[in-house]
Amino acid sequence: MASLLVRSFAMSLDGYSAGPGQDIQNPLGVRGLELMDSFFHTRVWRRMHGLEGGEPGVDNDLAEQGFAGIGACKPPSSTRCISSFDRSCSGPASPSWPASI
Repeated sequence: MASLLVRSFAMSLDGYSAGPGQDIQNPLGVRGLELMDSFFHTRVWRRMHGLEGGEPGVDNDLAEQGFAGIGACKPPSSTRCISSFDRSCSGPASPSWPASI
């Protein structure tokens, strides 16, 4: 039987993974980036983007666990992370999918 493991996925306490008003100017919805706010300050995120510093703590620990061994993402010690999915894969800016998919 196939199974699916989802990691490193932001969701608000009320179950939303994007803000309202999702469009090309707001691919995660209005104020959607706030879902990721605790992640942007971590050491993991900063290392993924070639930056130094970042906050240690619970958010960083959970982020490290969430990205350990994930798809095309390089280890946190590298300078870049390439996600298996990016903005061009889904959302209002994505191309139309063929009906056969």
